[in-house]
Amino acid sequence: MRTIGVAIAIPEPWGGELQRYRRAFGDPLADAIPTHVTLVPPTDVEDEALPGIEEHLRATAAQEEPFDLHLRGTGTFRPVSPVVFVQLALGISAIERIEELVRRGPLHRELSFPFHPHVTVAHDLPDEALDRAYDELATYEARFVVWGFSLYEHGPDGVWRPQRDFVLGRQLPGPGLPAEGVGAAG
Repeated sequence: MRTIGVAIAIPEPWGGELQRYRRAFGDPLADAIPTHVTLVPPTDVEDEALPGIEEHLRATAAQEEPFDLHLRGTGTFRPVSPVVFVQLALGISAIERIEELVRRGPLHRELSFPFHPHVTVAHDLPDEALDRAYDELATYEARFVVWGFSLYEHGPDGVWRPQRDFVLGRQLPGPGLPAEGVGAAG
């Protein structure tokens, strides 16, 4: 068994910047969890299931196109959950569509809470730290193009690491590669 998750990584420089904020707020998970938007939360799977999961993720990514994402301001799940996050101002519908597709087939599971795309910046901290995170990032903004999503694995050391990337859109052959249906000489 292994624990996996699927997420959209927040690219640099914003990913590192938000990770530094998370560390500064005192979140002990800041260095164990790359900055991301979750598509599939931590899920235990059998090793034998990974090839099917990866094929499912490849097929899902091929159905969608890159899209613009705009992060702006903060939100919180308090009092239900001690979380402060950066909100999404643009790209929500694309992420919701991808999440719905990804969480089918071999990754089907019921969620504990309704899906709400966000970027966590403080989790399970004292109220003072959560308030500080909420206030300090209230005017935060970042804009970038989402190119795809990644399959992550939770290591025995407690660190989440990307294992495979899945690029959105149909992939065209690169230079020097024959296109499908075009035969090579021979």
